Amino acid sequence: MIHIEWWQTTGLILEYSIKLLAIGIVPEGRRPSSSSAWLLAILVVPVVGLPLFLLMGSKHINARRHRVQREANAMIKDVHADFPDIPPGARVTDELLSIIRLNRTLTSMPAVSGESRGVLADYTESLLRMAEAIDSATSYVHMEIYIVAWDNATDEVFRAMERAVHRGVKVRLLFDQVGSWKYPGYRGLGKRLTSIGVDWHIMLPLQPWRWRFRRPDLRNHRKLLVIDGRVGFMGSQNLIDSSYLMSTNIKKGRHWVDVMVELTGPIVTSLEMVFAMDWYMESEEILIGDADSLPHSPAPENVLQLIPSGPGYSTEPNLRLFNSVVHHAKDRLILCSPYFIPDESLLEAVTTACYRGVRVDLLVSEESDQFMVGHAQSSYYQGLLEAGLRIFLYPAPDVLHSKFMIADPLGVSAAVVGSSNMDMRSFGLNYEISLLVASGDLIDSLYELAEEYMSVSTELTLEEWNKRGFIRRYVDNAMRLTSALQ
Repeated sequence: MIHIEWWQTTGLILEYSIKLLAIGIVPEGRRPSSSSAWLLAILVVPVVGLPLFLLMGSKHINARRHRVQREANAMIKDVHADFPDIPPGARVTDELLSIIRLNRTLTSMPAVSGESRGVLADYTESLLRMAEAIDSATSYVHMEIYIVAWDNATDEVFRAMERAVHRGVKVRLLFDQVGSWKYPGYRGLGKRLTSIGVDWHIMLPLQPWRWRFRRPDLRNHRKLLVIDGRVGFMGSQNLIDSSYLMSTNIKKGRHWVDVMVELTGPIVTSLEMVFAMDWYMESEEILIGDADSLPHSPAPENVLQLIPSGPGYSTEPNLRLFNSVVHHAKDRLILCSPYFIPDESLLEAVTTACYRGVRVDLLVSEESDQFMVGHAQSSYYQGLLEAGLRIFLYPAPDVLHSKFMIADPLGVSAAVVGSSNMDMRSFGLNYEISLLVASGDLIDSLYELAEEYMSVSTELTLEEWNKRGFIRRYVDNAMRLTSALQ
């Protein structure tokens, strides 16, 4: 007769209670893929899966941040109350107008006009141009960057900030704590910034000793710079050396390839509002002015709409934007993303475009900088290639980190550029900004950049991909499960 100890019975009851509760709790408000991944982790290895779910299973931030986000959204809506969906004199198709209205419903941001001063695709030149713009500041400089490090490559930007402070310019800087803390010089960064007079705050801080705690893998991934409300920059580039200062990257000769766009006109005010919202979130200082201070432009060069997204937006505005632009494409669609891990809706939209006869080109890195993410991404290649999508691999060891999408570059065009990857993390966990370009020369500039990337890339064919071995297939599929854990 088998004797069962009391603690074994208690353990079994506890284990099955956890599993039964998980089945009824985990799927609420989640995509099926996310629910399945979390349930698999909890049901198979509850001792690991449950703590992970309790730590990282909620997209919700603390009550204060939700309250501040609601207040900021209401403020933005009030500021734009008298603004039309598109700027006076602008002409867009009904289909694009519907996308603009969708974005406004989700974020309260209308489309406005703006002038592109250029696409900055050279990493070093981009840093120097931002420093030059800071040197022109007469009133204030607002910078918000995911990763910040003071190194040889970025020194000129910080020196420009220092010179600005000496001229009496107010310089404010936001950077993500978790995103920045693993890079050299982080521990002394705050003191260095304070010493040159920069007013700085870390975003989404983990400070449990101050009762500041949240889901630890949430990030503020936005990258923007605003000078005097006149000039703005946004895109994918962080404020760090292009090698990210890591010994492995330096040894391999790996550099990040990024893009920033320089803008003037009313769109800069939209950038400023996002900065003001995030600044208030971390400092409780209000920077937003009234509606009368918003600039107007009688003749829009580009019709632009800024779309902020993140955990404070329950409707995933960036995902809906990407899907809408994919469905808009009639002849050609170009996707450029370092981490292409689509959810079900984006995957179906992209493959449906292929089946509709749209030429779809995906630009990704030949070699990812992240093991798990790289394999999760490549797990989608088989289905994409079979649908007719063309995959272009940007040559290793560099990382193609630019993030943009272009629909019908030679027709009724639309484009999106910004900080958002086309992956589940950017859709639900990261604070991002994306810029919809509904018309204008910025689309042409992005198309030229895409053609430049493709000219140095190698196309991955279905025949070649089918030659990969069993181990590669297995690892790809295993890592694909982790992409849905959110």
